[in-house]
Amino acid sequence: MKRVVITGAGTINALGHNVPETLEAMREGRCGIGALEFRDVERLAITIGGQVKGFEAEGRFNRQQMSLYDRFTQFTLEAAKEAITQSGLEFVGDLAARSGVVLGTAGGGVSTWDDNYRAVYEEGKNRVHPFVVPKLMNNAAASHVSMEYNLKGPSFTVSTACASSNHAMAQAFMMVRSGMAPAMVTGGSESMLCFGGVKAWEGLRVMSRDACRPFSANRNGMVQGEGAGIFVFEDYEHAKKRGAEILAEVIGYAMSSDASDIVMPSKQGAARAISGAMKDAGINPEQVGYINAHGTGTAANDKTECAAVADSFGPHADNLMISSTKSMHGHLIGGTGAVELLACIMALRDGIIAPTIGYEEPDPECALDVVPNEAREASVDVALSNAFAFGGLNAVLALRKAP
Repeated sequence: MKRVVITGAGTINALGHNVPETLEAMREGRCGIGALEFRDVERLAITIGGQVKGFEAEGRFNRQQMSLYDRFTQFTLEAAKEAITQSGLEFVGDLAARSGVVLGTAGGGVSTWDDNYRAVYEEGKNRVHPFVVPKLMNNAAASHVSMEYNLKGPSFTVSTACASSNHAMAQAFMMVRSGMAPAMVTGGSESMLCFGGVKAWEGLRVMSRDACRPFSANRNGMVQGEGAGIFVFEDYEHAKKRGAEILAEVIGYAMSSDASDIVMPSKQGAARAISGAMKDAGINPEQVGYINAHGTGTAANDKTECAAVADSFGPHADNLMISSTKSMHGHLIGGTGAVELLACIMALRDGIIAPTIGYEEPDPECALDVVPNEAREASVDVALSNAFAFGGLNAVLALRKAP
């Protein structure tokens, strides 16, 4: 089995338009959640979110590209450019033929759906643009990345709600580890922050009107975000041979299904994924120093996740640092695990643990070290990244310091 390392990272989200900006915001405990700005926002009950501000697509893409790229695809391409540039890889010859793209998204081109439903139903138009279908399809971002960077190997999209990115990265990890591909571009993206996207989520009654406060006793719901996180996963020997900078090593994963309820999480299902990731990585619980939690800020998720961590780690749970960066950038749904993986890399590489901001009141059902409100310096050798989705679909990744 091959060792798998991360040689490139890219992002755009509410905290920053690139990785350095995002990590600086995480270190500072800065909140990227604010007032939403788009058409008909005044008709919504929920008017806050982790929206990407100051992103002018027209200055980055030409007219033809704009007709093909939904906002979630635009974010993906920007993040992929940063990640692949940092990796230093040029996909030609055999490397291009065997390398591919696996990305996660839950909604795909939600903005395109929203715009065209409005055009047909509200404005009474009888015709839509001929590229609406290729623009809104969930695999659009993966396809455009493959075309932009000449990636001719396995390329596809995973859609498992809030666990989409972690499931996608697990697939990419397996492909590199098995020797199927020398490198894979992976991660995820989402852009549901439009009238129709937020209105649908309002119906679930799990959204906060003021802030995301994971693990705090006075939490009152999740806050949506948008953006992308993209990584280059590469065979360690391949990376070492070419002298690439290694950000972290991916050492294991696990996936599980609750098989119980479409929206209510299961402690047992989450615990199986957490324990399974450690088993696959060949590590014991005492080696884990940090967990980037799913931590949505809903009562059901937070207490279930804390119980699953306690079950999986036993007495060592009290020694763990566990934080939710959703408190800063919001919940990117299918793209969230990818942006959160940056916090794991920062913990391993820089020794900085991103905080859970907005924490105000201890909750006895979440009695773990949630790194409240301020980042912390700490030496961490192994980190986990949790993702638990509607439908009871769970995916956990394990990472280690760069070799």
